[in-house]
Amino acid sequence: MAFDKDAIIASLKEASISDLNDLVKAIEEEFDVSAAAPVAVAAAGADGGAAKDSYDVELTESGDQKVKAIKAVREITGLGLKDAKGLVDNVPSVIKEGVSEDEANDLKAKLEEVGGVVTLK
Repeated sequence: MAFDKDAIIASLKEASISDLNDLVKAIEEEFDVSAAAPVAVAAAGADGGAAKDSYDVELTESGDQKVKAIKAVREITGLGLKDAKGLVDNVPSVIKEGVSEDEANDLKAKLEEVGGVVTLK
């Protein structure tokens, strides 16, 4: 007997919820499997992908305009010239930690304006 998936799909579309529930139970018994396991894995994955509420702004590349990048880092962090230069010269460097998503995106935009490459973590 040939496997006709289109016929099976058409039958499933016409089936009632209780018929589909009975089908799932029959498949579980016949093949000794559980339909609940993939659902539990999907639920666990959803918790891990929850929205973040704080971000770290990391400068991964300083770009060609280092002087402008140093000025931007000084403005963002309030650090002195030497410390800001150290962050720009020793990339990757975390510029600011635990900021909101909006602030992180603003800081990213400022650093990218001066040629930096930024990662939000």
